[in-house]
Amino acid sequence: MTDSLDFLTTMNEFLVYDEVPSEYASHRFAPFALTDALIKEAGEKKQPILHFWTTKPHVILGMMDTKLPFLTEALENISAYGYPYLVRNSGGLAVISDEGVLNFSLIFPEEEERLSINEGYERMHQIIQTAFKDFSEDIDAYEIPDSYCPGDYDLSIEGKKIAGIAQRRLNGGIAIMIYLSVTGNQQKRSEIVKDLYTNGLKGQETKWHFPTVRPEVMTTLEKALSQSFTVLDVKERIKATFTNASIKLSDGSFPPSIQTSYMKGLEKMIKRNEKMLP
Repeated sequence: MTDSLDFLTTMNEFLVYDEVPSEYASHRFAPFALTDALIKEAGEKKQPILHFWTTKPHVILGMMDTKLPFLTEALENISAYGYPYLVRNSGGLAVISDEGVLNFSLIFPEEEERLSINEGYERMHQIIQTAFKDFSEDIDAYEIPDSYCPGDYDLSIEGKKIAGIAQRRLNGGIAIMIYLSVTGNQQKRSEIVKDLYTNGLKGQETKWHFPTVRPEVMTTLEKALSQSFTVLDVKERIKATFTNASIKLSDGSFPPSIQTSYMKGLEKMIKRNEKMLP
């Protein structure tokens, strides 16, 4: 892990997509379709982009979750919690999204020398570390195996996971994507995903590995740092990381290229969910 944001020195300006027009936010699949459109835009226009979004309470399934042998029963249980569900268009496993979880993507064009997967994750780790450098607690990056959607670059404070990171590459663009549990009931979030696997597996062995979710290994940013935060607070800290590095942040627009890609992405998400969910 490097201790600098040196990778930003070649990027003078980022376009920011935060409070987007309703036509890009009203559909429950909208954030995923827009993310893909922005990755494509970054690759084609050679333009770095920051994308922030939150959702109403949802269970966001990974494609592997649709392999659960008792998926129908598991989804009925999720519905009993009052949580809608959907399948995202990328790998990994189930996560919970709600108003207390910030989703943030660092999107940029592929470089001449292809960025390795780990280098991409390290960039996001460094941005989040820098955003909270005024706290004494370290934000570590390693797998928390009994968390939901565990991965090599889970972000944690004193052994408790606060965030997970994923990547997606399309049309010469790359997105490093993080969900950050800022505030809210992380115990409940974890229990919902734990129940997903309990009811979806019923003890049956499969060729796919699903985590044994233990709610006590996950927490929120505000609990881990013993300070109240809102999602807006965290967005401002992340943006300040860029402006303090002399990066210009400008509001992103929605040219026809993004509009077209968004509609195509939305249609793909609709078809994917119709195909994969009972």
